Amino acid sequence: MQALDQFEEDDAGTVFRDVITLALCGFVAVVILLLPHIRPEAKQADTAGVAAPGNVMVEARWPDELDADVDLWVEAPGDVPVGYSNKSGVIFNLLRDDLGRNADPTKLNYEASYSRGIPPGEYAVNLHLYRNKATVFPVPVTVVVSAKRPDGDNARQLLATTVQLDREGQELTVFRFKLTESGELVGDSVHSLYKPLRSGRKS
Repeated sequence: MQALDQFEEDDAGTVFRDVITLALCGFVAVVILLLPHIRPEAKQADTAGVAAPGNVMVEARWPDELDADVDLWVEAPGDVPVGYSNKSGVIFNLLRDDLGRNADPTKLNYEASYSRGIPPGEYAVNLHLYRNKATVFPVPVTVVVSAKRPDGDNARQLLATTVQLDREGQELTVFRFKLTESGELVGDSVHSLYKPLRSGRKS
């Protein structure tokens, strides 16, 4: 009788251990299944494989510490000039009109325009020093033009320069150049001539 009681106690302990083990395994399985959905890991950006947002990109950058409003104007073949008073055309779109420190949540002084497609022909890039509250002259502005082939993912730099704006109201042509349908720069087509592209006034 005493041996039978001992057998029953061992059997109850085994059942208890099995239930606890199964419950623990079930809990672990649920956690493993839910873990990817609770906090998915952010994929690290691979800058080499990031597709460019447009086919032709024109960027203007001036010193962040200057409270100056520099306007970027671009013109594609057969299209209207695109800048602060006309932020989109058939080909180009101005990403943002940077007013210097006015209504700017960041300290960056930067404007960019992106095209949809690469129509062959002549392009123009102008800068206009609309306002310079910092009253520091000259204002150096770096302009970069890049292009992405229609069949490619990555943009390549075509032109880059830094120009000096010496007075408020000054506008100058940084680049005038020609591109082929595949986004190739036509040799000996780069010029820098003054031609106003802007139209309208800022409010």
